[in-house]
Amino acid sequence: MALARPHHRITTATRMRVSPKAGIFSFLTQRSNKVEQRLAIKEELLERLEGLNRGASASTDDKAEVERLAKSLEQLNPTPQPLKAPELLNGKWRLLYTTSTAILATSRPPPLRPQGPIFQTIDTETLKARNNETWPFFNQVSADLIPLSPKKVAVQFRTFKLLGVISIAAPPSAKGELTVTYLDEDLRISRGDRGNLFVLDMADRSARLD
Repeated sequence: MALARPHHRITTATRMRVSPKAGIFSFLTQRSNKVEQRLAIKEELLERLEGLNRGASASTDDKAEVERLAKSLEQLNPTPQPLKAPELLNGKWRLLYTTSTAILATSRPPPLRPQGPIFQTIDTETLKARNNETWPFFNQVSADLIPLSPKKVAVQFRTFKLLGVISIAAPPSAKGELTVTYLDEDLRISRGDRGNLFVLDMADRSARLD
């Protein structure tokens, strides 16, 4: 029995030496698991968006599944303060999916809807943004951004350009808010103040606005 005490003290001391290493290992393992989980959900979301025509062809079930995957990805957001990460936020983004019927123009016959890619350029240095359609209408909207939090901006639209040539000043009432809920090196999820969901991927990291 007399030998049990020293042995017990050595064991405790050993555990104290090993415990910090074990804690770090556990932390790194959990972090690695979250990254793997995030990438798997991201891949599933991108696969789900294929064939949905940016959301114009999405069924009720499609919309519900995209919403579920988007929320799962938002919970694993690696950039909780996107306005403080201009190296990730700045650039020209391509719209992959939205629930905005105004952007999709679903009230029009299919031939009169945007056919080519739709882009959004963000420049946090000038606090400006620009949405532009490509073929066949080449419509464009320019806006000023007003930071409200590290992930949310007020959007004040300034100019509408129709058919790429006709400029119209936007009324003061043309405004909204946008929250970036997920951001990584090539994918962004945002939500508007009217409840619309936007999923975009990076098209040109170097793009800026004057």
